[in-house]
Amino acid sequence: MSADETETPLLQVMNLKVHFPVREGLAFKRTVGTVRAVDGVSFSVGRGETLGLVGESGSGKTTLGRAVVQLYRPTEGKVLLNGTDLAPLSAHQLVEARRRMQMVFQDPYSSLNPRQTVGATVAEPLVIHRVGSPETRRRSVADLLALVGLRAEDASKYPNQFSGGQRQRIGIARALALRPDIIIADEPVSALDVSIQAQIINLLQRLRGEYGLALIFVAHDLAVVRHVSDRIAVMYLGVIVEMAGTEDLFEAPLHPYTVALLSADPVPDPAIEARRSRIVLTGDIPSPASPPSGCRFHTRCWLREQLGRPERCEQEIPGLMDVSPGHAVACHFAEEKTTLASAAEGVRQ
Repeated sequence: MSADETETPLLQVMNLKVHFPVREGLAFKRTVGTVRAVDGVSFSVGRGETLGLVGESGSGKTTLGRAVVQLYRPTEGKVLLNGTDLAPLSAHQLVEARRRMQMVFQDPYSSLNPRQTVGATVAEPLVIHRVGSPETRRRSVADLLALVGLRAEDASKYPNQFSGGQRQRIGIARALALRPDIIIADEPVSALDVSIQAQIINLLQRLRGEYGLALIFVAHDLAVVRHVSDRIAVMYLGVIVEMAGTEDLFEAPLHPYTVALLSADPVPDPAIEARRSRIVLTGDIPSPASPPSGCRFHTRCWLREQLGRPERCEQEIPGLMDVSPGHAVACHFAEEKTTLASAAEGVRQ
């Protein structure tokens, strides 16, 4: 499902920027630079839709997710939830807005209070928002634990008595307590074993179907993102470089960075894997405190020398432009769709 253009999307992010000052000095700190963690990101998420967010470590995915729920207040831009801009809201107003959106964090242990029972953890959103009586909260906790595959008697236990997968289920139960419209899941399965990953992914898919949840699913694993997402946004150094429907992105990637990411994702078929070429990006992702001029990917781009005109990549910032319905790419060669598709042919799955 994609966002319906005839109605207002559930979530709209417009030119979002999150910059962190770099300070030095002991008694008198002075600002010596700025980390541009997120630097002008725009997208929308429809009701019941899952948007996958992928990219290397340091690309700004986690910062973007936290800025959406206002854990990091944006430097610039808008985050509209049902048409209401969250950025200018006060702390008290944000408490009310967060009934509609919740977050599942990457580390299933550090996101839970080790001194708080599971029952108290799951009930905490209900207490903060004054939902129900103590007795109805206890029943709600039991229902939520059952919903994520745990037992009612687990409410009296502490986080250290559970496995990693069970702790992540507890985090999901807490996120569902207020019946939100959207959940931002930040690497929810990266710290788990493969078999447990499948359980958590299937759980999220089932809950999405039953409750009409919208999801922003942040992950490194492209196979996982492909399985859960309706659309995928690829981030690099604080900006979105490609966005498309899931199958469109996997079948016809057009940004050189996306092609390189897909080439690194193994295919569980020896015959196909043997025919595929691997694109190895040179160097590390640049520092967001000093991003390259022009296209941010040009310092590692394997395609710009091949297609020529490297000066344009170094000097001009490419905008995110539509190359086909629902498929947008931030690349100076995006208009040369046939050339890009031909270059990407060797790594298609």
